[in-house]
Amino acid sequence: MADHPLSPLPGAREARDPSRAIKRGPSRVPPEVVAANQRERLYDAVVHTVAEKGYANATVSDICRAAGVTRPAFYALFAGKDDALIATYRHGTDLLLHLMESAFRAEPVWRDGARAALRVLLQVLAELPAFATTAVVEIDAAGPLARAERAELLRRFDRFFSEAPSAGDLPMPEELVETVVGGIYATIYRHVAAGRVEQLPALLPMLAYFTLVPFVGREEAASELSIPVPEGPSGCRLTPEVQEVQEV
Repeated sequence: MADHPLSPLPGAREARDPSRAIKRGPSRVPPEVVAANQRERLYDAVVHTVAEKGYANATVSDICRAAGVTRPAFYALFAGKDDALIATYRHGTDLLLHLMESAFRAEPVWRDGARAALRVLLQVLAELPAFATTAVVEIDAAGPLARAERAELLRRFDRFFSEAPSAGDLPMPEELVETVVGGIYATIYRHVAAGRVEQLPALLPMLAYFTLVPFVGREEAASELSIPVPEGPSGCRLTPEVQEVQEV
């Protein structure tokens, strides 16, 4: 079974894919290799189980069964279900931000970089609906620690605005960036919660306009509304940045 092009991200692979099993034999596999293999399988199992059952209904036993990992092995890696979800969320969003930043830095102009980062975000979520459901919707159900982790993630999006121009030499308060990031997140949330994850790439023109208009002005940002929309997951042509995710 070939790896999904986004295989390092949680939810891109089946946790119990036979190709991921630790091979038994006379050569002893180092414990750290076994633990790393189990952790990656549990990341995938957390995403698929939570997306399917909902966080409230998913159990540690469900996650272990989906990963093909014993409960003692699970508790050797995580303190419990909350800890496993937060670790999975942190791992997945770190990789996603890395992809977005690579796309952003590859463009010489801030406007093009912002659009490229947004395109990667929408494509990755559309390609990985279980990850999108877990990381965008179900994270809310995991309690205050998980919600604090989400808030910290949203603050990390400030990096994409540090080089943004100031339209008309107006000051750029933190609240403006928070409003833009919050609006993008709310739009993505509505689509994921409604089961319309595959439609996310089609939002690129509108979200690019919304992102840029406070910084470049309405007239210049309006040209974003006519940019080509990338294909959806059914025939998705991933950007080079996403295609190279396996090098992360």
